[in-house]
Amino acid sequence: MSQLVKPQNYHSYLDLRQTELAIKTLKDFFQTSLSAELRLRRVTAPLFVLKGMGINDDLNGVERPVTFCVKDLNEAQAEVVHSLAKWKRLTLADYKIERGYGIYTDMNAIRADEELDNTHSLYVDQWDWEMVIDQQDRNLAFLKDIVRRIYATIVRCEYAVYEHFPEIKPILPSKIHFIQAEELLSLYPDKTTKERENLITKKYKAVFVMGIGGKLSNGEKHDGRAPDYDDWTTLNEDGYKGLNGDILVWDDVLGQAMELSSMGIRVDKKALLHQLEITGQQDRMKYYYHKRLVEDKLPLSLGGGIGQSRLCMFLLRKSHIGEIQSSIWPESMRKECSDSGICLL
Repeated sequence: MSQLVKPQNYHSYLDLRQTELAIKTLKDFFQTSLSAELRLRRVTAPLFVLKGMGINDDLNGVERPVTFCVKDLNEAQAEVVHSLAKWKRLTLADYKIERGYGIYTDMNAIRADEELDNTHSLYVDQWDWEMVIDQQDRNLAFLKDIVRRIYATIVRCEYAVYEHFPEIKPILPSKIHFIQAEELLSLYPDKTTKERENLITKKYKAVFVMGIGGKLSNGEKHDGRAPDYDDWTTLNEDGYKGLNGDILVWDDVLGQAMELSSMGIRVDKKALLHQLEITGQQDRMKYYYHKRLVEDKLPLSLGGGIGQSRLCMFLLRKSHIGEIQSSIWPESMRKECSDSGICLL
């Protein structure tokens, strides 16, 4: 279990009833705004997928999916999704979505190996989204434009919260700062990844860290990425590798950076084969998803996930994700939270 952050003299702005009302208000406003901003239509998503099709998100490659056998499918194994990174691209193809349009969905997942703390839970809820692009859109300028539009939606949502609950003052800057993971390393070469993120986000309050997944000049990764959805090897116009990144904001309550979204331009056939070779996972080419991609039966795309509970936690100035969602927590954590005035649902 990770270290629990217990802010001194913490007191929630909202009681339980107000919190539940605020969560619904915030979620309704955000998904409607995001859909309009990026031209996304809502689709229904699976809670689980069949094992062995290469559809489930492998995250860092070590997390175990929750697995169960299906009686009416001759005991075939199904996996509860980690996220819908690859499923969404299949759906774009099946729905024949045109360039410049996309889909979004409510993604609910279980991550049994998650280290539980203020921002990590066994239960994960995201707005997963994906849009169709073409070859000319596979560049950093296009990615940055989409990031700015998503961030603008977050800023508008913060103001909507303020209109309903005036005691919660807006704190986000009007613009988000962009920086490459390699540049961040050169700024703070003696710091850990988390320390670097904290330093840059405290300075700018909202940051998009780009180029995540490949090894940096110090031989380490800024963070892990599976080899078969985000493109983290293609050389971009800034001279760095990678066409993906994370949106981070500075959380005054916890005194640290909070990741709200992970997103990126997805692999094309060339990037997929290269990244599978780098990671030694060429055996994935036997899977349904990977075969469709290399056979040019999937559109080029850009997509990501935006944490629902985390966004609510940040905008409502909560200190623990368990104040937003109902989940399972160690008894010791529940006691510590109770003693610190943190009311877990």
